[in-house]
Amino acid sequence: MTDDEVAALLSSDLGLVVIEAPAGCGKTYQGANYALKAAQALSVGRVLILTHTHAARSVFASRTRRVSNRVEIRTIDSFLTEIAAMYHRSLDLPRDVGSWAREHNAYDVVAARCRELLERSISVSHAAATRYPIIICDEHQDASADQHAVVMALHAAGSMVRFLGDPMQLIYGGTGNGTSLALDRWEHLATLGGFGKLTNPHRWQTGSRELGQWVLRARDALASGNRISLAEPLPKGLTIIHASNSARIAHKALNMSTEDRRPISDLARNSQQLLVLTSGNDRVDHLNAFFNRTIRIWEGYSRDELSFLVRSVERFAGSAPDVAEAFITFVSSTCTGFTASIHGQRVRQEVMDRCGKVRRGLPAHLQTLSRMLLQKPDHQGVSLALSLLRDLVTSKTPGFSTISIDLKSEFHDAIKIGSFASAADGLAEIIKRRSYSHPHPPERCISTVHKSKGLECDNALVLMCDRSSFSSTEYKRRLMYVGLSRAKKSLTLVVCRDDPTPLFSF
Repeated sequence: MTDDEVAALLSSDLGLVVIEAPAGCGKTYQGANYALKAAQALSVGRVLILTHTHAARSVFASRTRRVSNRVEIRTIDSFLTEIAAMYHRSLDLPRDVGSWAREHNAYDVVAARCRELLERSISVSHAAATRYPIIICDEHQDASADQHAVVMALHAAGSMVRFLGDPMQLIYGGTGNGTSLALDRWEHLATLGGFGKLTNPHRWQTGSRELGQWVLRARDALASGNRISLAEPLPKGLTIIHASNSARIAHKALNMSTEDRRPISDLARNSQQLLVLTSGNDRVDHLNAFFNRTIRIWEGYSRDELSFLVRSVERFAGSAPDVAEAFITFVSSTCTGFTASIHGQRVRQEVMDRCGKVRRGLPAHLQTLSRMLLQKPDHQGVSLALSLLRDLVTSKTPGFSTISIDLKSEFHDAIKIGSFASAADGLAEIIKRRSYSHPHPPERCISTVHKSKGLECDNALVLMCDRSSFSSTEYKRRLMYVGLSRAKKSLTLVVCRDDPTPLFSF
């Protein structure tokens, strides 16, 4: 379908419309434009836009700013926790559903109970449909069965619904039966109302159009179970680098010869903007060192380390040894160079000895950190200790000069926790601020493919393209496609010479 035909379908009187489009082909643009027009025409209620990532939420927010008072943009998890909080007693959930769901990773429980509520209570679903007469669901292929059922319950109660998605970008379900069921739901959904497809690669109009066409062909190959051809001639904007990885644990670490490393280092050094993509968190940490910490880690929008710290401090408040252990674990996961033998063990010992001996040099600084945890074995003591550690690292104090704070946002947010009455209150407020501030990745950053979903950039580097990272399973095919489709101008693929991904042919 043409862009105009899809726009007309979205604006039709049909109660349910499904738009399928590959990455970069304009479904977010179409959804935002429809939201603008629909919001201006509404006499009652708001347009509700439900996303699965904060990255997508940020994009919709920027494109609908003119009608922000008539549009509400939420991640589907936050939308459901808000409903659950309103009816928490009848759903047998705690009052602060959001904090509970984060702490216990129980968003699936919240979704299931909201589904039950909206399907059994016509008055509740009708009230929600009246408030949100138009709902736009972005990347709906990622919706769970319960999340999908909630939206369909609101549709049955009167909401017009517009579903946007791409089955080839279904990566959050991982592998297994859940993903197969999600793909089946998407196929069935496309038969229930109006259906349209977009295939115009808008993302590459100002970059490399040849690259955009190549990405679409790569998508077709991956979707059909075939290999992506990297035979010459390659399109403008696509570069292939062959390299060997000699790391002992190759699927996590990265170690290359000087010759193999040179073109990658040159690219990184000469790029003002670069999104470095890899398949897993372990390799992200190693890539940070591989680039000599000149490229930041993009921490995404969910901060697992901070959540773990808060849970531990809340649970063990008053117990200095346990709080110290939480402090050590957090620092070890957000920094490099803070070693268990030199730094961590000293903090443990000082807390156990209650800082009873006079120390000098490095031990004295670590004793000061430990004393803060002893005096205030709670989130405030942790905040003070982290603040002092940051100062020692920044000033390159002897014994701390080799420490690097890699997850800077995570570390600094942990310091802010100390200004709140409780660690849980601090985490809730920080998450709220983060969701409303719509943070963007740094110009040069390292990310997993998962965290890059919903983002676009001028230049992307994907490494390593090896068998362990990108095998030929259906899930890894979709993961590869998401990685390939981020860059608008230039895409560089580092292919493992010794064990290349089976998704490429040469």
